[in-house]
Amino acid sequence: MSLIKTQYNRRSFMKVSTAAGGGMLLGFSWLASCDSTEVVDVPKEWFDINAYIKIGDNGSVTIYSPNPEIGQNVKTAMPLIVAEELDVDWKDVIVEQADLNTVKYTRQVAGGSQSIRAGWKSLRMAGATARRMMMEAAAQKWQVAISELSTVNGEVKNKNGDVLGYGELASMAAGMQVPEEVELKETSDFKLIGQSIKNVDGEKIAKGASLFGLDFIREGMLIAGIVHPPAFGLKLKSIDDSAARAMTGIKDVITINSEPKEKEWTDNNAFPELVAVVGETTWQVMKAKKALKIEWETDTPLENSDDHMQSMIDVLESADGKEARNDGDVTSAFKKAAKVVESSYSAPFLPHNPMEPMNFFADVKADRAELIGPIQTPESLRKSAASLLGLPLESIEVKMTRMGGGFGRRLYGHFGTEAAAISKKMNAPIKLIYSREDDMTQGTYRPAYRVNYRAALDNDNNLIGFEAKGTGIPGSPLFQNRFPAGTVDNYRVENFKIPTNISTGAWRAPRSNFTAGVEQAFLDEVATAAGKDPIDFRLELFDRAINNPVGESNDYDAKRYAGVLKLIKEKANWGTDMPGVHRGVSAYYCHNSYVAQIVDIVMEDGKPKVKKVWCAVDCGIVVNKEGALNQIEGGIIDGIGHATYGGIAFEDGKPLHQNFNTYRLIRHSEAPLEIETFFVENDIDPTGLGEPSLPPISGALANAMFQATGERLYHQPFAASNQERVLG
Repeated sequence: MSLIKTQYNRRSFMKVSTAAGGGMLLGFSWLASCDSTEVVDVPKEWFDINAYIKIGDNGSVTIYSPNPEIGQNVKTAMPLIVAEELDVDWKDVIVEQADLNTVKYTRQVAGGSQSIRAGWKSLRMAGATARRMMMEAAAQKWQVAISELSTVNGEVKNKNGDVLGYGELASMAAGMQVPEEVELKETSDFKLIGQSIKNVDGEKIAKGASLFGLDFIREGMLIAGIVHPPAFGLKLKSIDDSAARAMTGIKDVITINSEPKEKEWTDNNAFPELVAVVGETTWQVMKAKKALKIEWETDTPLENSDDHMQSMIDVLESADGKEARNDGDVTSAFKKAAKVVESSYSAPFLPHNPMEPMNFFADVKADRAELIGPIQTPESLRKSAASLLGLPLESIEVKMTRMGGGFGRRLYGHFGTEAAAISKKMNAPIKLIYSREDDMTQGTYRPAYRVNYRAALDNDNNLIGFEAKGTGIPGSPLFQNRFPAGTVDNYRVENFKIPTNISTGAWRAPRSNFTAGVEQAFLDEVATAAGKDPIDFRLELFDRAINNPVGESNDYDAKRYAGVLKLIKEKANWGTDMPGVHRGVSAYYCHNSYVAQIVDIVMEDGKPKVKKVWCAVDCGIVVNKEGALNQIEGGIIDGIGHATYGGIAFEDGKPLHQNFNTYRLIRHSEAPLEIETFFVENDIDPTGLGEPSLPPISGALANAMFQATGERLYHQPFAASNQERVLG
């Protein structure tokens, strides 16, 4: 067993008074990455970590999960880690969502696939510390050495076979000193971690329980809807709301500005000045919005998709990019090359389109505010609301509901501050609800991107030079220190920017969602030019990075990277003749994890069909196998769908796609018939999993399509009709 310190400094761990009725309440600060509190049926005891532990005198345990749940399954996985080290039976655990609490926690964020990675050690510490204190209480009660004791399923046992349940020991344990260090389990002793555990909310979701923001109801609340300018670059000029005000159930039509005085990075909003309609029901508000007569005026230039594409082409041909990395002499390498491969790749803006549209509840009083809803960044929302409302932070309460998808969209909490601004002006509790059109046309899109690649091969078909130039609206998607950096002597990356008034933001696996696919498609093209097998070609590069890497800033582990490629090559029987099956491969590193994928395509009635996706993943220890597979499979389908069909276009600043009648998503019949995933087994601490399976899949798909059709795919969306629709 390994030892872990429970006291990182004098403030990192503190005892809290015993709750009425006995029991134990312990708290870790987030300096220890964790927080947990005790509460159960009748005695209430808290053991804080990042989640709460409550051990009652009946032995039941409640664990509170602090991080937002957007479908990535942390509400199951984080408490599972605590329960593992606590050594309790999972069926005896009750899991609940914690509210925002910056005293007990930090990083109550759903983003960057970091929840488990950031909380791993502290979550384990919380469980292990509670378990140790139960054993110390039992040792004192029995007057035996703690070395003679063991635990199993929430009970302490001695060598004589005597048993004391955690519920019997909790009150006594509360009066003990917290040990300075505790033993963690060996990974080989895990009973829960690595198993397939059902989503703790799964049954409730299936039965339609009120878990999501849209489900939230407060007696006496009013419903609000918003109207923002129809195009980026417009602002409100005048409004005739007489018809709307006369409609049944409508309480008021107001204008608001939801922009805080002190902005957080999450306050990313092209339309802070809005018209809000407030009424008794959602349907009344929706009808009243249509009755408004609003005049808009131009504030900044109105942009077009054709101009966006031309701007990206032009800027990449210019010489004013910012050089991000330059190894060796790239210019000389291309001059002496026997063969040069050049390709350009592009992709349009993408909306997030989570199933649950934006919504938030706000009840603003003169001296306090209560905010409840689906948000990935509750702490930032709290700060923004405090700035907007002129209230101290401690007067803003934020509670998190489960989210019907996020994908980065709910990092940006303007819909929360909008609800707060409306509530303040109306002096009433407000439930703000976006329509699908409100959400799809508001912005915070994935930026549009374009990258030009060049590769130089010598007479022996060795890669001797590599150059990438990237731009986007507004910024470049390139990562200068990722593969193939470190694998070739002469390597250069340049980044360009193009300003825009269209608001953009993080979209599932930011930047990687584009870069991975196009990089891997280009490497396939280079491998073909070199006359080499695509996997063997990549493994040659990794051998260089393993044995004699170029540069010292490469941000990946070449052995682990090569490892997932070797694993997928073996599992999918790469190289075996498969008549009628066309295969493409891709591999990528992001969010601290490594993923390799193979796509198998068959032609049905002259059209390509994804028959199977093979996926190898090195994400360290897999906490919950079922949750992990769900994330991987979801990322693969999401990636295929958006690369094939996704994109949003603009005409004079107006988004041309406002709902799913014109915006194309993947259909059930277009999803892979089968996805098979293989995990690399190791004892490395868990890394990211919510995002890493999405970025490489578009590359594997493009490479398989080339094998099937002989045509390279350079521009997303791959479906020709959609490409014309969003790229001009």
